[in-house]
Amino acid sequence: MDRLHSMRAFVRVIDAGSFAGAAREMNQSPAVVTRLVADLEEHLGARLINRTTRRLALTDIGEAYLERTRAILTEVEEAEALASSATSEPRGHLRVLAPPAFAVHQLAKHLPAFHEQYPKVTIELAAPGPVEGMDEAFDVTILSVARRPLDGDFVARRLARSEVIACAAPAYLDRRGRPQHPGELSGHDAMLPSFLREVSFVRGLFGDDEPGGETVSIATARPLLGTTHIDMLYAAALHGLGIAGLPSFVAEDALREGALERVLPEWRLFDATLYAAMPTRKHVPARTRVFVDFLVKAFGGEDRDPWLIAAGCETAKRQ
Repeated sequence: MDRLHSMRAFVRVIDAGSFAGAAREMNQSPAVVTRLVADLEEHLGARLINRTTRRLALTDIGEAYLERTRAILTEVEEAEALASSATSEPRGHLRVLAPPAFAVHQLAKHLPAFHEQYPKVTIELAAPGPVEGMDEAFDVTILSVARRPLDGDFVARRLARSEVIACAAPAYLDRRGRPQHPGELSGHDAMLPSFLREVSFVRGLFGDDEPGGETVSIATARPLLGTTHIDMLYAAALHGLGIAGLPSFVAEDALREGALERVLPEWRLFDATLYAAMPTRKHVPARTRVFVDFLVKAFGGEDRDPWLIAAGCETAKRQ
């Protein structure tokens, strides 16, 4: 039995939540992954996972063994990274966790350039939903943090700041008019995340702390479209349904092409800073290091919004 291979299979099963999911990630059949875990349990003389028809659950021994196994595999990866750090070409498999909208609208279009530079690095990208914090199961986690300090045992590098702005299709604005102040939005069709009951428009200073300057808060009646799916808001805005609040990294291409127009260009809804976070390790694999370096270079790594700058509609900085 290849002990390390079986240990990796065990960890993958827990992270994926199923033998089938782990098998897909490992490019193995479910039967092979099941056998690897069974062999490990037989070797240890202890059951690690309780299996039912609906879910998997760690035993008490399994929970303790998982924690130690993660530490052992991390040490192995660090040893491999140290040994391979002298090689000129990064290689290997990279696991990345990112918010879906950022993955679709930003990572996807930059990956060809990364692959051209580092053809021997393969990427497994997970984008299941909002990312609340750095996930130890991934080599790199893309975080979007709004006005709060980073907290956790990890290393993070800033990629950029992104503003959430109001946008609409030019045809809609030609038909309904272009508001000059947030107070005029009551006469327009709004599209917002369904959980919002109030929106605040800010005109003033930028920064990682609480915003300065003028703030106008508007209680939202039931919006024409309420959804937590950012790309649904984006698509509906493109088709002229109404005015949507969108992150700049989602709206960038449509703003540049004229398919969307920024509404209230001196105002923003809120800011979020994007980071590439990595687990704290002594030796970061070369593939992880070059990927994070690539992202920082691609997005600037500064406290500014590169997407609004590229679209030619950066928020005016009013004191």
